[in-house]
Amino acid sequence: MLFNSLHFLLFFILVTPAFFLLPNKQRWKLLLAASCYFYMTFVPVYILILVFTIIIDYIAGIYIENSKGRKRKFFLILSLLANIGVLAVFKYYNFLNDNLSFLLGNIGYQNPVPYLNMLLPIGLSFHTFQAMSYTIEVYRGHQKAERHFGIYSLYVMFYPQLVAGPIERPQNILHQFHEKQHFDYNNVVDGLKLMVWGLFQKVVIADRLSIYVNAVYANSDQHSGITLIVANVFFAFQIYCDFSGYSYIAIGCAKVMGYDLMTNFRRPYLAASIKEFWSRWHISLSTWFRDYLYFPLGGNRGSKARWYMNLFIVFMISGLWHGANWTFIIWGALHGTYQICSVQFKHLNQRNILGYQPLTNAFHVLLTFSLVTFAWIFFRATDLNQAFAICKSIFTLKSGGLYIGTPEGFAYSVIWILFLLVVEYITEYKSDLIQVFYSPVKLIRFTGYICIILIIILFGVFNGGQFIYFQF
Repeated sequence: MLFNSLHFLLFFILVTPAFFLLPNKQRWKLLLAASCYFYMTFVPVYILILVFTIIIDYIAGIYIENSKGRKRKFFLILSLLANIGVLAVFKYYNFLNDNLSFLLGNIGYQNPVPYLNMLLPIGLSFHTFQAMSYTIEVYRGHQKAERHFGIYSLYVMFYPQLVAGPIERPQNILHQFHEKQHFDYNNVVDGLKLMVWGLFQKVVIADRLSIYVNAVYANSDQHSGITLIVANVFFAFQIYCDFSGYSYIAIGCAKVMGYDLMTNFRRPYLAASIKEFWSRWHISLSTWFRDYLYFPLGGNRGSKARWYMNLFIVFMISGLWHGANWTFIIWGALHGTYQICSVQFKHLNQRNILGYQPLTNAFHVLLTFSLVTFAWIFFRATDLNQAFAICKSIFTLKSGGLYIGTPEGFAYSVIWILFLLVVEYITEYKSDLIQVFYSPVKLIRFTGYICIILIIILFGVFNGGQFIYFQF
């Protein structure tokens, strides 16, 4: 079920009032049933994968808490292997088999291992990572094992963030399912505002940009270097607004019912360094890798070479998390390289190299955006051949005119990107422009509501476009 669909609108209108009408002790049942239905609208049978990992992790959490010494670690490893095993089979099996076939073919052998013909379950990486954070936190003693099987199931399957996050921690959300959530007018209004802003980002910006980006990437070898640059800048904003829009809607859905989910984006394209970018982009995932992989590897402790290796490993695995394709691994490797260079040349970032600090800051923001956008080529390309061909066309400024598709569509794309940048700049450096929706003056407040809704209706692309991060 897509957030940008009539199906979800009807679902939300039915589930939310029912949630408040039910006694508090019965609400988890409604939310769990609604979450099951929400997930089963994609591929119904794949809910069995969720049931499998939920049972394993629920039991493992209790045994970890009740055990001592090596037994605790054994049950943690059992839980992690179950989750990683599911990922390995459904997401990486055929990718690994492809690479095995390539290696054996080079030495004259045929790969005897069969391929599996199956679809990747929607949002598999998200809910497995959320499940793993639970058993890890129980093992570390930061979270009590959840005895209520239904509540634990809801922790993994809570429909607003089930498919594409934010990837929650048990300390933040589990206790909220036990607490009574009262109907709060301010929560409802705030949540709806977040949902509307997320829908604006998705249908007005992301889905409109996707028309141009898809057209260029479908025939990338026929387009000029300038066109490919524009397409990749458009894709940078498409993927941001697509994923950020999903996060806003998810957080807003939960907020309406009184639940607080973590912030997942904080104006990442205003970052002045790659390190800062990752503190603003997909925050729930970047902090997950920091806490559960980077720190256990040693973080920045030890020699500089070990530190750099830890950074590189984390970003390589982050790339692999996003997809079973060498393009994603290269994307992660690029960001790992960026991070290492950022550390190595940190002293240059701190200098006022242009003699005027605001201009220097703008230069760093533009440089960071350029590096991130270049890496997005590998994220968007279907394979390495296409990615490298696009890079060659861009760096050699392959001749040809600028493809604009329909003039009207191209103009709207540019206008809404500029609008987003103005909103984010004002929000970051001046004041929260979204506060216009909280103005005590009713005329200003309702004018803001009407304007954003009209923009969505008049300029939105309502083709039911799937969110990009559903594939992960």
